[in-house]
Amino acid sequence: MSARWTWHGGGIEAARRHFGDSDWIDLSTGINPHVWPGTADIPVDWQRLPDPEALTQLEAVAASFFGVDPRHVCAVPGSEIGLRLTGTLVSRPARHIAPSYRTHGEMLAESMPIDREAARRHDGTLILANPNNPDGHAIGADAMQALLDARGPDDWLLVDEAFADVDPAASVATSVDDDARLIVFRSFGKFFGLAGVRLGFVIAPQPIVAALRERLGAWPLSAAAIAIGTAAYADRDWIATTRRRLPAEAAALDALLARQGFRPTGDCPLFRLIEVDDAQALFERLARRAILTRPFADQPRWLRIGLPADADARARLEAALADG
Repeated sequence: MSARWTWHGGGIEAARRHFGDSDWIDLSTGINPHVWPGTADIPVDWQRLPDPEALTQLEAVAASFFGVDPRHVCAVPGSEIGLRLTGTLVSRPARHIAPSYRTHGEMLAESMPIDREAARRHDGTLILANPNNPDGHAIGADAMQALLDARGPDDWLLVDEAFADVDPAASVATSVDDDARLIVFRSFGKFFGLAGVRLGFVIAPQPIVAALRERLGAWPLSAAAIAIGTAAYADRDWIATTRRRLPAEAAALDALLARQGFRPTGDCPLFRLIEVDDAQALFERLARRAILTRPFADQPRWLRIGLPADADARARLEAALADG
């Protein structure tokens, strides 16, 4: 199978070239199919550099959404960059819970994979995603606090909360403080369905925030990212409606998969993981019906399926799964 689809979600244009041009449904990315609708109404002045005060406002609005002090928030051009930059600041031997994001194993010096059970006994620097990707496993608030309490005095807990916005109950962001060895990463694009904006946040003790700002320089974000992010995080009605909508649609996806003989797993409403004898064959069968999903080179039995946008997309997916 081409590494193009096992390396990361997306790649719809490559799918068109390989499988044929059609009306594709992209279920490979794990982002909200219901895009925040206000982008077209936001004016952006492309002739001026982004205003520093506008960036400060964005961080304040985002901090309110996260439930944290703005002093602990640093906006970055995507959480991927935030993870890698932070890794240079806390570089030390570490462990990362696997399977998860590839970046987690690359951002810290000498980082080694560890499973969830072993992580409970590990007292050194640890990075994990909550909810995790690709299995969608979520660690509850009490268990997350136990992981934080288990860190040694010179070690860090680094938590990638890219998928936490749908249900922030398990978030540890509110525990970030200058005296806590805790750093949290949040992503804008997944919950708001706008991955192309390239916007993320690092929530950290103030010395880490200051060091990040020094590395990012004077204009880390585009004017469009600042404007869109500020408006979206302030849209409380859309946020509340979306937090109710996504779990209901995930339940519909679960029911669809169960009817076709699959046992979906995951606590994140934006995607489900299924295990089959030959995930590559199922990936290709769906792709021939213009439905793109996410296979994994190192897990040949796994297929991740994103949330369909509506009843028509669910019907197409179910028909393709049934036509084996």
